[in-house]
Amino acid sequence: MSKRIDYAIGIDIGGTTTKFGIVDHRGDILYRGVIPTNTNDTIEPYLEELYQALTPAINEVGGIKMIKGIGIGAPNGNFYTGTIEYAPNLPWKGIIALAKLVQEKFTVPAALTNDANAAAIGEMMYGSAKGMKDFIMITLGTGVGSGIVANGQLILGHDGFAGELGHTIIVPGGRLHWSTGHHGSLEAYASATGVVMTAIEFLDQHPEDSLLCSYKKEDIDSRVVYDCAMKGDKLAKEVYAFTGKVLGEALANFVMFSSPEAIILFGGLTKAGDLIMKPTREHMEKNLLPIFQNKVKLLFSELREADAAILGASALVWDMKA
Repeated sequence: MSKRIDYAIGIDIGGTTTKFGIVDHRGDILYRGVIPTNTNDTIEPYLEELYQALTPAINEVGGIKMIKGIGIGAPNGNFYTGTIEYAPNLPWKGIIALAKLVQEKFTVPAALTNDANAAAIGEMMYGSAKGMKDFIMITLGTGVGSGIVANGQLILGHDGFAGELGHTIIVPGGRLHWSTGHHGSLEAYASATGVVMTAIEFLDQHPEDSLLCSYKKEDIDSRVVYDCAMKGDKLAKEVYAFTGKVLGEALANFVMFSSPEAIILFGGLTKAGDLIMKPTREHMEKNLLPIFQNKVKLLFSELREADAAILGASALVWDMKA
């Protein structure tokens, strides 16, 4: 009987850095590492740097023969094709056949999906959604990502790009998105970027005393808004109340199209706790039909933020055929 291969590599490619880890079947990350993403304009030297960074860890677990495969989460990653397609925040332009290139470089199977889908897979395997067959994962970071699981399957769509809930229009004719040019998308309100935009708008409308007034507008980020809210600042709290309202209204729409068991929130904004959760839950329930009310759990992710994307990417490997 051949020895069971107990390790997978998870890689999380971000616009600035790439994080990676070697993960066992229990979801324990044995080795972690990071390299810059944006120092190479072409993919080949980046892959060589990744290979050199991972090789010592691979050798520590017994060599490449002990690695079942490599899972990768990346912006605009297409699970069907294994390609990154026109990712605006990555240095490599056009269509990059990343899964194929990684497989050739490391000589083990490789799979690719987008970063939010990877988070959903990781949550289903290791986190709050363990045992669930119907849930939606919403990532609230610099942007708003999402992964939709129905009947135990990740919804990918006919072309591999399903689940862009962050770009659904929630406020018709509303705020201009800084990148897409669309007006009123969820990402323009419920992301960390959106929180900052709301804070500045509220300051312009209500210039009365606020701790936020002591900052230059260009120095206000989501952390500053959070810190001010934690100190009891009324305006900063109103920013979260408004953000939760918009998010809750959006989640009501999402519930009524897929009837999930739970919606799981993940990412930097969840650190605000009840400041974001209470208005989100209130406005979600308020906008649901009675048949959906008080049925859907609204949860924070159980995965550590630093590890979630690595775990989600590595989870792709366990579904690979031997």
